Amino acid sequence: MTAYKVLGQLAPASTSGDLYTVPAVTETVISTINVVNTGTTDSTISVAIRKNGDTIETKQYIINGLVLNAKVTLAYTSGLTLDAADVITVSSTNNDCAFSAFGSEIA
Repeated sequence: MTAYKVLGQLAPASTSGDLYTVPAVTETVISTINVVNTGTTDSTISVAIRKNGDTIETKQYIINGLVLNAKVTLAYTSGLTLDAADVITVSSTNNDCAFSAFGSEIA
């Protein structure tokens, strides 16, 4: 069964956090990851896909060290495919960035 939904939303406080973890016995297609900088200063953002929740490594970044200007929205559309236990981890350098993941879970 396929469920189309908001998969996760997170506003990490100047650190990294897990935006979404694929549930057991499920595959997921991430259609879009949105990042909104609601603040008045620029922020540096990163997004990594951690296969099976592995420790973060350079090879896992799909966005790394991108400066997102104040009051700007980034829409990253890629059709990423994830398997059970894969994790999307995000980070920003200020408290003003909000991350959202949209897509489909296939169980």
